Amino acid sequence: MKDQSISYRVFIRVNYLILTLAGLATVYPYLNVLAIALNDASDSAKGGIYLWPRVPTWDNFKLVLGSDAIVTAAINSVGRVLIGTTLALMTQFAAAYAFTRKDLPGRTQLLIFLTIPMFFSGGLIPQYILYSKIHFINSFLVYVIPGVFSFFNMIVIRTYMNTIPPSLEESAKIDGASEITIFYRIMLPLSKPILATIALWVAVSQWNDWTTTLYFILNQKYYTLQYILVQMIKEGERVAAIIQEAQLQGLDTSAIKIHASPEALKAAQVIITTLPIIAVYPFLQKYFIKGVMIGSVKE
Repeated sequence: MKDQSISYRVFIRVNYLILTLAGLATVYPYLNVLAIALNDASDSAKGGIYLWPRVPTWDNFKLVLGSDAIVTAAINSVGRVLIGTTLALMTQFAAAYAFTRKDLPGRTQLLIFLTIPMFFSGGLIPQYILYSKIHFINSFLVYVIPGVFSFFNMIVIRTYMNTIPPSLEESAKIDGASEITIFYRIMLPLSKPILATIALWVAVSQWNDWTTTLYFILNQKYYTLQYILVQMIKEGERVAAIIQEAQLQGLDTSAIKIHASPEALKAAQVIITTLPIIAVYPFLQKYFIKGVMIGSVKE
């Protein structure tokens, strides 16, 4: 017993050590990016920034957030996340519930029909033509409507709903419950884990997307935060390239002060764009863990 007790204590300590090292390896990149974002751009170009900023400054964040267009872009980004995620959950959950009904007319044919677009796509040009015909170009609708339905997400939700004991539904029907009552009073409350998981997936996808703005939006009032930040980074890269070209030609660039380097802007962008997800994730974590475990255990 004494040997087993010592072995157990050693095992626990080794586990703690491994988990601590894994945690540090996960947190370090984020802390490094934060240190670069909080450090002077000219000083960051010298390298050697690890966990703490060498010349602390808020200039990088002021430059990123100081534009008047940032406020409108942030509102657009938050709006598309809230509206897009809500509509996606409503549509996908309703579709998943419908496909759990074995008496749904044409159920198999519909599943086959919806599976085809997962493997074949018309490409960007037909997509642009379609959006122009339905007046989605330069419209906020292009952010929320195309992502309302995801066949993959619907299948994940349906798989989870199939794990709910049929006896619950049968007993509800015996008590006189209608399909709508079963949908709202039984399936919806019991599906919180998978809905939280899908909500996180959709919200992160909506929040990080900037290519939709690049392809389909010309009006600046519909620009999103991510697109504005990408533009700032590209502008910083162009300025850095101009300075480098001037140096190669032997011109004196010592008088030019770099207020923000592309690396500093990227670091500030990473912090700004990940903070909302980090803030939301702890509230969804317990549901997220349950949701991603779908089908992993067979009884």
